[in-house]
Amino acid sequence: RLEKLDALFAEISSPYIRLIEQFRISDHETLMNKLDEVVEAGGEGLMLHRGDSWYQGGRSNDLLKVKTFQDAEATVIAHLPGKGKYKGMVGALLVETDDNIRFRLGTGFTDQQRRDPPPIGSLVTYKYYGKTVNGLPRFASFLRIRSLPENVKQPAPR
Repeated sequence: RLEKLDALFAEISSPYIRLIEQFRISDHETLMNKLDEVVEAGGEGLMLHRGDSWYQGGRSNDLLKVKTFQDAEATVIAHLPGKGKYKGMVGALLVETDDNIRFRLGTGFTDQQRRDPPPIGSLVTYKYYGKTVNGLPRFASFLRIRSLPENVKQPAPR
């Protein structure tokens, strides 16, 4: 397939379409090194596809997205009401980081967690994929309430 694509793209001169580099990965360490390289260059991640698979519309286990994420903690400062399916439950948490960045955390919750959300003042861990130009976590998603050792008190709400 790649030879056919190379031949086809040799005939095309368009600023709107280009052939993406393809390479084989043989082990996990090589995969992680390549992922780090792409992310450091400003990319989001990698697309892995089975070498012997044909194109399929929609989702398939023959084509997988691999992205890195970071995690961090923030303090819950408010419960924001849910709408639609989540009416009567928490729709999002308003949280604040140690460096005083406030944002809404609205995904990653189970329905039970939406009915019984983390208390105001509690620390939560969330994952995100880099930061926006305004310094907000990109695609932030709730992971868990941070558990503290019994001898450490939860910080007071700000």
